[in-house]
Amino acid sequence: MSASKLPNGPQTPPLIQTFEWMARPLEYMEACTQRYGDIFTLRVGPVFTPQVFISNPQAIQQIFTTDPKQLDSGEPAGIKFPLLGKQSLLALEGKPHQRQRKLLTPPLHGERMLAYGELIRDITKQVTSRWRVGEPFSVLPSMQEISFQVILKAVFGLEDGPRYERLKLVLIALMNPKKPLMRTLMILFPILQQDLGSWSPWGIFKRQRQQIDELIYAEIRERKEQPDPSRSDILSLMMLARDEEGQPMTDVELRDELITMLVAGHETTATVLAWAFYWIHRVPQVREKLLQELDTLGDRPDPNALMRSPYLNAVCSETLRLYPVAMLALNRLVKSPLEIMGYQLEPGTLVIPSIYLTHHREDLYPQSKQFKPERFLERQFTQYEYLPFGGGNRRCIGMAFALFEMKMVLATVLSSWQMELADDKPVQPVRKGALLGPSDGVWMIVRGMRPQNQLILETSLR
Repeated sequence: MSASKLPNGPQTPPLIQTFEWMARPLEYMEACTQRYGDIFTLRVGPVFTPQVFISNPQAIQQIFTTDPKQLDSGEPAGIKFPLLGKQSLLALEGKPHQRQRKLLTPPLHGERMLAYGELIRDITKQVTSRWRVGEPFSVLPSMQEISFQVILKAVFGLEDGPRYERLKLVLIALMNPKKPLMRTLMILFPILQQDLGSWSPWGIFKRQRQQIDELIYAEIRERKEQPDPSRSDILSLMMLARDEEGQPMTDVELRDELITMLVAGHETTATVLAWAFYWIHRVPQVREKLLQELDTLGDRPDPNALMRSPYLNAVCSETLRLYPVAMLALNRLVKSPLEIMGYQLEPGTLVIPSIYLTHHREDLYPQSKQFKPERFLERQFTQYEYLPFGGGNRRCIGMAFALFEMKMVLATVLSSWQMELADDKPVQPVRKGALLGPSDGVWMIVRGMRPQNQLILETSLR
């Protein structure tokens, strides 16, 4: 195979490729794979830089293990989210990136993480208590509300009050724009980032961002003026963290990482939960088997026991496999000549592991379009075959927290309520900005409380 040119790919004009990629990403990637194989080149986006898409596990292993000095992500690789800031973990590279990962890892793992179980359970019960028996509803908004409250209370450490409500209102407006496609295009094409006043899309975005910054910096300032060693929220733990030179994170670093956790953890977790409820109720034997396992754990399962539950874990894993919320791992920029799958990639080339295509390889996942949690009980997949959270030095730092939240919410809801899908119509995946979500939010009907919970409720009322 030639080592002097880019892998093959569509020969249509870059603008047409960009339109195809924006309008129907899954079909476009699958068509390219059928025609060109495990590696192909697209030219999409504002500057039409060659982007090499890869779904070969051995090549993905090479990408994830190559020295970041030769191949890395960050702002130079086109990771530019105007809301996040330049000190975000996603934008950094090299030693600053390594430093930030070390500072952020402890609060999001281990016993500290498990301590949020009660909070997640209480938020879930509070949100779902507003569901009305017999009335169809879209489950996605409820999952967004749960995920949002978990981030504001567990991560930001905010209590109910004026600042919580103000931040909540602005963040909801920012995270759910009235014209999501326009927001995506503005991020992709900087030429559209024109502030033409408070009525213009970019002007609205900038003013919302300024309001959020004022509220977050006020919270950080207040914490520094009135330190409370008993606090266990993630912001407090981040403020206590010190690097190898004994230096804390700056206010700008704290702000950028808080926003990154919100952007990376809010809509993603909510969307995965909506997909999980869809598949659990779409495949009756999955629901039955999962409820049998949850029933052995009691009314208020111990977080440790939940994390070890094999079938719950398999259901979560299969949900993340079938329609991964992030279709792609983070872009990597080639910094010095690199050979992958027989192709010599020159500096400036972008390399992109395709999570979706890898998760639908028939040699790894037979009948890949079917929801079969058992595949995760029958064999172990490597981190290059199964990669819903990316990999290498760019694997999502909130992975453990996201899985924990997902399991806590599913267990709490399924143990409490008898639910079913509102109709038999298959739910299709659609692009929602940079993410992949269910087309209509997954409509469901609550039929009542599960019998054991009804008994517990009646007993407590006597």
